[in-house]
Amino acid sequence: MYKMFRYVLLLSAFFLMASVVAQSSLPELNSLGQSWNAIPTDGVCSTGTPYQFYAKPAGDNTELLVFFNGGGACWFGQACDLSSQPNVHSPFAEMDQNNPGLASGIFDLDNPENPFAVYAMVFVPYCNGDVHIGAGPREYTYTNAEGSEIEVTAYHNGHANSQTVLSWVYENFTAPSKVVVSGSSAGAIGGSFYSGLVAEHYSDLPVVLLADAAGAYDSPYIYRVHEAWDVAVILPDWSEYAGETNRTLTFQDYYIASANHNANLRIAQFNTAEDSVQKNFTYLIGDAPGSFSLPQRLLNNYLEIENRVGDLAHYTAGGDVHTILGSPIFYQYSVEGVRFVDWVRDLINGEPVRDISCVNEAEGCGSAPD
Repeated sequence: MYKMFRYVLLLSAFFLMASVVAQSSLPELNSLGQSWNAIPTDGVCSTGTPYQFYAKPAGDNTELLVFFNGGGACWFGQACDLSSQPNVHSPFAEMDQNNPGLASGIFDLDNPENPFAVYAMVFVPYCNGDVHIGAGPREYTYTNAEGSEIEVTAYHNGHANSQTVLSWVYENFTAPSKVVVSGSSAGAIGGSFYSGLVAEHYSDLPVVLLADAAGAYDSPYIYRVHEAWDVAVILPDWSEYAGETNRTLTFQDYYIASANHNANLRIAQFNTAEDSVQKNFTYLIGDAPGSFSLPQRLLNNYLEIENRVGDLAHYTAGGDVHTILGSPIFYQYSVEGVRFVDWVRDLINGEPVRDISCVNEAEGCGSAPD
């Protein structure tokens, strides 16, 4: 028994050392080129394929953007099986869908209006189907259309992968003057969670969270995703999360806990009032079509966060477009006479911003801004 115990300890030590060596071999910031650099890790995506992230230095690297990418989610067998028929999953599983060099919006570094053009950027890819917060692999079983029982393993390793990226950020950006944490869709949810950890690490700096297109998931069935990803086990040991379980957690809790734990964190959301993707995912989670009003859910989300935090900046545009930060419309949307790009510039520069809503427009919230 002693020999076996000693063997297990030695084996555990070996794997721990191997992990440390693997992560310590990541390149240092000063060795990177000035364009986007792909940085391989020992992490994996949902299907077990390799995980990597991207980094782009800029100037003296004192202004930093950490961006969490979006792209679908899965929390049951058929959705997590990328070969399932009929296909009900979203395209989150391949790294080639995570190249920031192909994106527009805030990643258009040649646009003179881009408020992030001078920022160093770290891009956190999304390929685990768990909005970046999954605690580990999950075995699913489902019955396909032919009546066969199918087993599928989904590596919901979003938390481990994100922590690898953030550890690299902390080691390489030791003295930034300003940090912005952002994300679109699934990345907005992950960003809201990790913004609190980033703000805690850079506790003497202003940190801003800009969450894009994920404010309407106030569903009574949201526990289903938390249970599938076992999120409760990766919550930080903060009083703000005391007593929370997978059954009680909501996506609003991430904003509330992050902001209340860190006085240096400023939080903000962008949504469109009739976001078609948020509607469809809410239906997939369990809500019946037509059983809720998306604008009302957005309002409930804003009010809940504001009532428990005191300060949430939000910009709500009309129409059903999903996500804005990686799109040319970042420079085009204007509501109440305020262009979104200008609103964001003021937000990240610490200037006051007012809440913007399509309900105050003559055409209301049914159509997209000019």
